[in-house]
Amino acid sequence: MQEYQLEKFYNMKAQTFIIAEAGVNHNGNKETAKKLIDVAVEAGANAVKFQTFKTENLVSIKANKADYQKRTTDSGETQFAMIKKLELDEAIHKELISYCKSKNILFLSTPFDHDSVKLLNQLGLDIFKVPSGEINNLPYLRQIGSLKKKVILSTGMSDLKEVEEALNILINAGTQKENITVLHANTEYPTPIKDVNLNAMLTIRETFNVDIGYSDHTLGIEIPIAAVALGAKVIEKHFTLDRTMKGPDHKASLEPKELKAMVSAIRNIEQALGNGIKKPSDSEKKNIVIARKSITAKKHISKGDVFSDDNITVKRPGSGISPMLWFEVLGKHADQDYSPDDLIKM
Repeated sequence: MQEYQLEKFYNMKAQTFIIAEAGVNHNGNKETAKKLIDVAVEAGANAVKFQTFKTENLVSIKANKADYQKRTTDSGETQFAMIKKLELDEAIHKELISYCKSKNILFLSTPFDHDSVKLLNQLGLDIFKVPSGEINNLPYLRQIGSLKKKVILSTGMSDLKEVEEALNILINAGTQKENITVLHANTEYPTPIKDVNLNAMLTIRETFNVDIGYSDHTLGIEIPIAAVALGAKVIEKHFTLDRTMKGPDHKASLEPKELKAMVSAIRNIEQALGNGIKKPSDSEKKNIVIARKSITAKKHISKGDVFSDDNITVKRPGSGISPMLWFEVLGKHADQDYSPDDLIKM
């Protein structure tokens, strides 16, 4: 299968890379998955991301659900049974990749086991997302690292030492450090605002000198927008067609209008951040002459009079001598008559 031309989609220096996380919100239905892709395209996201797994390789039949999963699905159902219904087979993967290409959006998927890593690599993916739950999975990290692709590493539930260990495994396996983006994350669905700790994202950047981003599970769109203002290069956010749908992740996901609003706000923030050079903007240059002041006559001044604190002052407009030259004007002789409010000339 033809590989993606990554530079078209993944130039993080140009703009924030926004991943619309469909995850398992397709509920195992490929047509629902396509509708989610359409929503991501309409919102203006850079990529739409799903999840790739073989249930038998991911979870034991005795594994319990997370608390949030118990609240949003049948509490009597096992995690295995819940996840099994959400699998996407290889044929559906190919169909969704083709559909994404036709819609000009990048297809991504998070692999949760070795077979899924192999599948996504065979399907031509050049970006591999490591979920928070695999940050301490040495064999998995080595497999991802050996592909020498771009890697997005989520770090929910981890501390700095664990992040460092994961980075070292990826790099030692063959992935270049500059091709790794580390996402700060919190895996509680939804994440309490008090537990977001966005400054930890900056700690990751300062500690490891890597590109950073944020995988958000809060309600609303404020936190990912704030993350971009702080320097996030990648934003990942769950979305759904309808929060009332049955399934583990719908209730903590954005609906289509909210996703579009988030993307729009992030693009506005990018423009507002600018290039960091402090100088008058093109739009405000016209205001300089209006808002600034010049040295003017305070009262009638005759030719030959000496400029002093008694006969000159500072008033708008700013089209005359700058008040910064006040002491260069004081003591000079007027070479013409001035009426009150006339601009002083030198």
